Amino acid sequence: MTFRTVLALSAAVLAFSAGTVAVDGTVGTGTDRVTAAELGPGPVPHETPRVTTAKLKRVDSIELDAESLVFRRGDKIVTEASMRDARTMVGLLNRLLGTPSRTQTAEGVGGACFPSGTTYTWGGAVRVAALTTPAAAGNAVEIRVLRDSVRSRTGDEVELHGPGGVQVGDDLRAAIEDAPSTDRMSLGSDDARAYQLLLEPGWAPEHDESDRSDDGDTDTDSDLGTNGVSALTDDTTVTVLGSPMPVHAKRSC
Repeated sequence: MTFRTVLALSAAVLAFSAGTVAVDGTVGTGTDRVTAAELGPGPVPHETPRVTTAKLKRVDSIELDAESLVFRRGDKIVTEASMRDARTMVGLLNRLLGTPSRTQTAEGVGGACFPSGTTYTWGGAVRVAALTTPAAAGNAVEIRVLRDSVRSRTGDEVELHGPGGVQVGDDLRAAIEDAPSTDRMSLGSDDARAYQLLLEPGWAPEHDESDRSDDGDTDTDSDLGTNGVSALTDDTTVTVLGSPMPVHAKRSC
């Protein structure tokens, strides 16, 4: 198995670690609008105050945190969207970045843990999966950042980064070496190194009947690993930022 295969499979497994189903979650205006049913049933637990189009146009960076996306203009926060609120999250990205590309996937395509559904990608840089029901940790979306920037609807560049300003393309050699073993995980081999590094913890798991193993025992926190926003690297260079993305989870789904 090549390194590229190892990294691809690792990303596939981690991409839908919550084990829930992705559905159509785009919210916008005109032809981009979808019904509430397409975002899944149930109330929205965190309402984000509506931000005007004029203010949203001023956004020049988006930060992926463990439990939210933060839209910034310089050092100022323009608005913040909780990952527990799929409608607001996808709606803001749609308004700022334009209509995303859509990919239909059958169950199992891309990895054993991939459910059937639709993924949405803006500019090949931001990919979002909206979940039919919140995962055990409470997140209603899963997000991957694949580039260091993306173009807005107006053509302006919007920088993309994680906690502490980490971006796709950055070298995290020192951070990987200095991180405790509980916050990093080796994904490659001696000839082709790769890592997952936890950048910010979040999404504490909640045990329920679905967490029971085949022998009837409830999985422990160590079985589920430490979740949050993480960086995947090729050697020590960041290739993907993602949340939620658990480190040292013994369960792959």
